[in-house]
Amino acid sequence: FIQMLRGAKKRDVLQLLRRAPEEMRPFLVEAAVATQSVASLAALSDFLNFSKEPKSLLEKFLFATTFSPRPSGELLHLVLDKLDGKQLAPDIWETGIVAVGSLVGKLCQQQLCGLQQVVERGVETILRGLRGAKEEAEVVIYLLALGNAMLPETIPTLLEHAEDGPTAVTAAATSALQRFPAPHISSKVKRAMRRIFHQKRKSYDKTCRLAAAEILLDNHPLSMDVINILLATSEMETEMATFLLLKVQNSLRGHHHLAKKIMKDIMGDQRINNYNFFSKAGTSSSFSGPLTVTQDLTSTFGLDLLFLEGGFLRKSISDFSLLSHGQRLRAAQITFEAQGMESMMGENLSEGEEEPELMAGMSATFFDVQLRPVVFFQGYTDLMAKVLLSSGEPTSVVRGNLLLMDHHQVIPLQSGLQVTVKLQGGLGLDISADVDVSIWEQELKTGVTASGSLAMDFQAELDSPFLQATLRSQTEVETSILFDTKLRFSSSPVLMCLQLREEQVPYR
Repeated sequence: FIQMLRGAKKRDVLQLLRRAPEEMRPFLVEAAVATQSVASLAALSDFLNFSKEPKSLLEKFLFATTFSPRPSGELLHLVLDKLDGKQLAPDIWETGIVAVGSLVGKLCQQQLCGLQQVVERGVETILRGLRGAKEEAEVVIYLLALGNAMLPETIPTLLEHAEDGPTAVTAAATSALQRFPAPHISSKVKRAMRRIFHQKRKSYDKTCRLAAAEILLDNHPLSMDVINILLATSEMETEMATFLLLKVQNSLRGHHHLAKKIMKDIMGDQRINNYNFFSKAGTSSSFSGPLTVTQDLTSTFGLDLLFLEGGFLRKSISDFSLLSHGQRLRAAQITFEAQGMESMMGENLSEGEEEPELMAGMSATFFDVQLRPVVFFQGYTDLMAKVLLSSGEPTSVVRGNLLLMDHHQVIPLQSGLQVTVKLQGGLGLDISADVDVSIWEQELKTGVTASGSLAMDFQAELDSPFLQATLRSQTEVETSILFDTKLRFSSSPVLMCLQLREEQVPYR
């Protein structure tokens, strides 16, 4: 469809969008965004009315721009114009700001940062919005957009919010900092992370402290930091201490060149090197291991589960990453968070800890782009309304078709002939999540379904006056992963069941 649209005039694309049946329009919008020709973008500009179009169609457009593999300045210009000065539904505004961050980041990766005014306009839109944001939820969205942009000059802004903001803001800022590559995690960033982890200025939520510890452990860790993190676990609750001990072990496995020296320093410290220290017996866990390993590519699966002392799941992170030649791509990371459940069930809070608001939600990162978080319920009244009025339908996190690869190259051969190579790859993605709370049976069930199908089309063509040859290959693969959790809190300790299912993978 993209190949067809590349040769179409604006009038034709616009007519196609306007006359298409309603159920076909989302697909056509995605194809027009992926085409990125002057005609298709001009047609989209005329067709999309952000104050009238159905929300689902506008989200489709914004998702397609967010995941564009090599966006143009014109695409960012179109998004900024559509968002500028309009009264939008909160979901659309949030998705739009996150999309701007993603587009800015990708244009800067293409070395277009200082060359295009529209990139500066995009950065300024995010920073100006962040300065003027009054609501905590607004600040979080702008910080997520900065995380997607990954601009080194915004690190001081992220540090300021990480240290001084309320819990949700600190969590969003540290999460954005975690995405920067090691060369940008300077001594200044590390000092700030130490202050958060060791609570030098104020008390921080356990998830924020753990994120700060991860930044220290994942970026050329120092023996001093590893030892201090380990020593701090002796004053922590069992679950958090168990989680951190496993994190340290995972981290050292990932830094083979540093692990030997750090292990020697740890084993030489008698405060740490003893049975009492390493015998924490909580149920929290942190695991990471390879799924497939080839000469050029390693794919890994990681699962972090942080429980509270009463047995409730505080946070779970399932991560699928691809590692190749020193580069890391987060293919999919799904985070599920629940807080305030312990107070609802009469559990006691830790000393000095504020009582968190009752909340459950999830956030997702795909292909290094973080999407806006989805909140299942916030506050006791909202929970009751959702329980009584539940439709039983799962919440869609992202659904659509994305162009992942779009490569065209002409290769001159030694014989003087030329070969034209074309490669296109598309991904159909459907991620949904479901939370079901039964007050009567005292059960909490969550389910995340991630389905995807990848299609790749490769063509090499040799064309000369006396010889024509074409080599073509088409590949399709489908997969579906389901991650279910079930909590029964009718008795103590809380009973929990986790299940990760992978359906058959057809490959053609």
